Amino acid sequence: MTPAELAGLHARCFTVPRPWSVSGFETLLAAPETVLTSRPGGFALGQVVAGEAELLTIAVAPDERRRGLGRRLLDLFLAECAARGASAVFLEADVGNAPALALYRSAGFLVAGRRRAYYRAPDGTLSDALILRRATGPALP
Repeated sequence: MTPAELAGLHARCFTVPRPWSVSGFETLLAAPETVLTSRPGGFALGQVVAGEAELLTIAVAPDERRRGLGRRLLDLFLAECAARGASAVFLEADVGNAPALALYRSAGFLVAGRRRAYYRAPDGTLSDALILRRATGPALP
């Protein structure tokens, strides 16, 4: 996917946090530590640095949700991170984002921390971010 395609899909998927710009995607994709897994209708993007990975964002088009694409993208991302030497993957998710949390928990992520009042909705409401972590090996049952 091109930076413009990534930004367009990201804008269809997110309002909070604010969608990323084309230039933001261009900058990330130019970095050698960046990992991008994509399929029609979605992508997962993160970085591997010093043996650890961070999933920065995962986006699935609204009309493609609940069909397993998010899980497939996440699994591909985890495999690529392991291939690049990461032993663990971190991410953060809004405590109110039940679909994302269900996906991450089903993939073996566990809560490693909490950032209080991290996200701000357009109406000013604040919500916490959960920091999740898992090893790059197979997910636990």
